[in-house]
Amino acid sequence: MKITKLEQMFDVLRNSPKKTLIAAYANDDHTISAVNQAVDMGLIDAILIGDQDTIAKVCKEENIDITKFRVVHEPDEMKATTKACVMINEGEGNILMKGLVSTDKYMRAILNKETGLMNKGAILSHVTVMEIPSYHKLLVASDVAIIPYPELAEKIVITNNVINVANALGIEKPKVAIIAATEQVSPRMQATIDGCILSKMAERGQIKGAYVDGPLALDVAIDKESAKIKKLTGEVAGDADCLVFPNIESGNILYKSNSKIAGGEQAAFVVGARVPCVLSSRGDSTLTKLYSIALAALTAPTK
Repeated sequence: MKITKLEQMFDVLRNSPKKTLIAAYANDDHTISAVNQAVDMGLIDAILIGDQDTIAKVCKEENIDITKFRVVHEPDEMKATTKACVMINEGEGNILMKGLVSTDKYMRAILNKETGLMNKGAILSHVTVMEIPSYHKLLVASDVAIIPYPELAEKIVITNNVINVANALGIEKPKVAIIAATEQVSPRMQATIDGCILSKMAERGQIKGAYVDGPLALDVAIDKESAKIKKLTGEVAGDADCLVFPNIESGNILYKSNSKIAGGEQAAFVVGARVPCVLSSRGDSTLTKLYSIALAALTAPTK
């Protein structure tokens, strides 16, 4: 099934084997409420790690039945996050989610060489799936939150990551645009050179399972009329499924513009670890968090 709206993930998950989410230091109402909704909708099973009394208090205040979760008592945020990673490594969960723990401690636990979730040589990147009111389909984008200025080797990983997420959404051969400020290759603009290299790598089969074109400016990547005016042809121009950004600023601006200006919705998570890791922001809506949990569940490996 090709998923064209974020809410369609719910139907796919209800008819799939259920995954288990482990929320690290789940002491806050934002995390517990989002996880509660996902459990009630039949999308996941859930384990909450944190201070048991605090979790019980939040559940009481929010009128949430605490018995629907497995609660593991660990009042220290770093120890709770480390415990979550260890439990996943022991096969007790398929998805990690950030609770009240700070982002730096959350990432530190994932990257820990002894108890973390990284395989040797793996690279983490942040992938977003955006539902933009003015665009005719979902748009998978990276990186908007982890890698500030990805070099070519990192862009290869990011490109493969967006392809994999697009595949999970039912897009068999996604169209990937390598974004730069212009579609003209310029020796003075590294993003254009990287776009050219990635495009040629895909043409030669070094990047598989996708149409990859670049460099492409954003307008010609997602607007058919702009592509026509600039006389750009090919599978990707004007109809991209995926965007690979040249730096974190450009990606983050589009990510936040979609929700704060365009009124769109999105799902986001960190890939590259052994399991998908939900990294929600306090500024994200409850629906965004729910969509992010669903996207992680859709892409999560079985135990």
